Amino acid sequence: MKIETILEKGSARLNEDTLVAQGNLFGVFDGATSLNKTVFEKEKTGGLIASSAARSVFATNHFPLKALAHTANHSIHQHMVRHGVDLTRKENLWSTSAAVVRIRDNTLEWVQTGDAQIILIYHDNTHEVVVDREDHDYDTLCLWPARKKTGPCGMDARISQQIRKKRAEMNLTYGVLNGEPHAMDFLHHGRKSLDQVNTVLLFTDGLSIPSEKPAKKKNFTPLVTLYRDLGLSGLKHRIRQIEKTDPECRRFPRFKTHDDIAAIAVQDLSPAGHPKEL
Repeated sequence: MKIETILEKGSARLNEDTLVAQGNLFGVFDGATSLNKTVFEKEKTGGLIASSAARSVFATNHFPLKALAHTANHSIHQHMVRHGVDLTRKENLWSTSAAVVRIRDNTLEWVQTGDAQIILIYHDNTHEVVVDREDHDYDTLCLWPARKKTGPCGMDARISQQIRKKRAEMNLTYGVLNGEPHAMDFLHHGRKSLDQVNTVLLFTDGLSIPSEKPAKKKNFTPLVTLYRDLGLSGLKHRIRQIEKTDPECRRFPRFKTHDDIAAIAVQDLSPAGHPKEL
């Protein structure tokens, strides 16, 4: 088994993504700060504290992953209470997406919430997106072509209002770990056989290939193809190159020139020759 990881800051001041690669447990976390932009603990954002709290819980690597997700969600709630966050307003809540796997006896135990991804790549070069979900940022990104420029990748009032609306839908129409009990209702989890699986890819949305036209469901075939051709580091460099050609986010709708990236490739998992589980 071979492990490759990437943890890289984007255009913002801090990297709000975190990752864990410890023993047989691997996970990526994408923190999101409250809309009021308050900072805590030596200028740390709420998003960084949330993703770090989740990472710390999963790094203990005991109990089923679903139970660890529940503990991580509670930990985020405790951190917000400790820092005096007004929990009655959703826009104040810190949150994190998460994609975590544990490998044991040719079986993958997994949990996922938010827009972090888990993709299985098989020996026959086919792939499987473990959670086939809609992009909850789709409606917001569709407003991008008509936005009034307010700086590099800046947002006008209409987009800011849409972002606020979407934040209010956390754990109502899409899931994140943000301390709310309903976060568990949106947690995806399960087990899968690793027969015929060569690679498990976990990544936050900073590793997404920029697209000119937003899609409700992302097509990950180009990403998997580039990963097979270039490796994880090469894929990341290609994405950064594309982003540099559009620093104002006009051609490729997105929230910032470069997003944070947390990514893990767990490679060479099983020998060929066993039938792929259907």
